[in-house]
Amino acid sequence: QGQLVESGGGLVQAGTTLRLSCKASERIFTGYAMGWFRQTPEKERDFVAAIAWKANTTYYADPLRGRFTISRDNAKNTLYLQIDSLKPEDTAVYYCAASLFDGSSRRDQYDFWGQGTQVTVSS
Repeated sequence: QGQLVESGGGLVQAGTTLRLSCKASERIFTGYAMGWFRQTPEKERDFVAAIAWKANTTYYADPLRGRFTISRDNAKNTLYLQIDSLKPEDTAVYYCAASLFDGSSRRDQYDFWGQGTQVTVSS
């Protein structure tokens, strides 16, 4: 069974930078496009960013473009999400996921999900 484990969340101050990590088992990292989603209690799980298997193409939700950077290290089976200039509205649980579809923003096109890591931004 595939496994994705997020880390790097926590309580941070607005204006700072945070980098989330997602360690994957090789079985579900090799050849898969990867994505980040986030969810608050009041909203559905929303697409944040995605990256192709060869890391040569990245995709971002339009409202988040500019402060979020997705990257991956295929040698380490690890996915990253850097968030710059954090805002209180970035507070959410962040999930990584694996998909066979490059650049998908659709939750139903992701086959494997992590358990999430909580990010709380204080003002």
